[in-house]
Amino acid sequence: MLNFPRWAVVAILLPLLIGIACAVPSFLPDSVVGQLPKFMQTRVNLGLDLSGGSHLLLEASTQDVAKQRIANMEEQVRTELRRGDTKIAIGDISSRDGKLSFMVRNPSQVDAAVERIRPLTQGAGLTGQRDFNVEVVNSSTIVITPTKAGIDNAVKGAMEVATEVIRKRIDEMGTREPTIQQQGDNRIVVQVPGLQDPKALKDLLGQTAKLEFKLVDVNANPAEVAQGRAPVGSEVLPYPTNPAGPPVIAVYRQVMVSGEDLTDAQQGYDQTGNQPIVNIRFNGAGGRKFGQVTSQNVNRPFAIILDGQVLSAPNINEPILGGSAQISGSFTVESANQLAIALRSGKLPVALTVVEERTVGPQLGADSIRAGLMASVIAVAAVAAFMFVSYGRFGMYANLAVAINVLVILGVMGILGATLTLPGIAGFVLTIGTAVDANVLIYERIREERRRGRGVVQAIEHGYKEASRTIFEANVTHAIAGGIMLALGSGPVKGFAIVLLIGIATSVFTAVTFTRLLVSRWVRAKRPTEIHI
Repeated sequence: MLNFPRWAVVAILLPLLIGIACAVPSFLPDSVVGQLPKFMQTRVNLGLDLSGGSHLLLEASTQDVAKQRIANMEEQVRTELRRGDTKIAIGDISSRDGKLSFMVRNPSQVDAAVERIRPLTQGAGLTGQRDFNVEVVNSSTIVITPTKAGIDNAVKGAMEVATEVIRKRIDEMGTREPTIQQQGDNRIVVQVPGLQDPKALKDLLGQTAKLEFKLVDVNANPAEVAQGRAPVGSEVLPYPTNPAGPPVIAVYRQVMVSGEDLTDAQQGYDQTGNQPIVNIRFNGAGGRKFGQVTSQNVNRPFAIILDGQVLSAPNINEPILGGSAQISGSFTVESANQLAIALRSGKLPVALTVVEERTVGPQLGADSIRAGLMASVIAVAAVAAFMFVSYGRFGMYANLAVAINVLVILGVMGILGATLTLPGIAGFVLTIGTAVDANVLIYERIREERRRGRGVVQAIEHGYKEASRTIFEANVTHAIAGGIMLALGSGPVKGFAIVLLIGIATSVFTAVTFTRLLVSRWVRAKRPTEIHI
């Protein structure tokens, strides 16, 4: 137990030295850290409650998800019934009351229409239900109704995608360690440390970034368009920057090219007027579609639509075959950059509204850090004094292990890119208080072995060996509790759990393995006949 070969000494000291080295950048100013090698720029990030920042609570509308599903199903039904040699003629599709209904013109084709439509429905998760019910009413009318299970499953999927899209958009802003997590069924909490003005964040996250290219209906009656009426197959959309007339325009419903075919979007400037624009690039399929549409519609206006609003409707003067295009409008440099970020990160599957907004000032964070540091210093001093008074030299070994343990925890958090929150500081204080528990168990067991008449070396060996089982079991129970908090908790609870779990792992290593190395070195060097413990 007390015999450590050279490779074992290296295996113990090397991880501790690496952990300490990784903790050092957290105490250095940003200017110094920026000059360090990349692998040394490991810092513990401060959470919203310590550094200040912006807190937003976003809510998605389940009705919006349901409408989108109805619109997608309508398009799929039209495409499916026109497919193949045997086309099925139907009347106008109604989407009233949240369901689709249409009449099959030839009653003998009703069953064939149902057979084509049913495969468009899918299973709603693990519920055993379909996402749509398909029924025949009055022998010739087909009604497609979304099920509750299907809507719930769609909302769940939309929220998962929305969370990832928000994460990508915030990462593009260059912020560090944002907290983005789903709350309930249709809400997302966003916390961005260090961001004191949430306006830019709200503008960015408020964009659905649904980009569409549609042909302008030049045959629509301007008077009817101004009143919000459009011919069959067209729709009226707002066009606030319309240079030719009212702030509305009629466009065909068919989407010629969508933002899903984008591969890149960057803010740039128009070469003619030096106005801010957004340069976009399509993937192979999108580039071919864009080139085909512009080739077939030369001298016709082409509407660029973002989130249901027309940004511009330029005339197609010549085919655009390079797989790239420009989006122009009344942009500022900031708004063009935000649009580029939104397009690069993908469109939100559901519109999000801000239902709660809070800005946490940095002074609150400074007070929290000051209070947390004061508590930590008092805890360390009290524990160190108690251990020294109670166990002398062995107590000093335990104190050294605690000090190294604190630095190693910071180093591990820096390597993992973890965020330190106010509950995390509480976890630090708790770790400091409990880090010496293992040493107390070991030292008390050594005392018992000495009282039983064992020699110094045998007492130390048995003390570490017999106490290790108890230490392992006690820390396993702590780890189970911490793991549950990490898996099921959120926000402050998760921050506390992260520090607790890291502290459990590092404290066992430093309190047992490291102190055993120190004790073995002292025993081999001094060969004492008596120990005061």
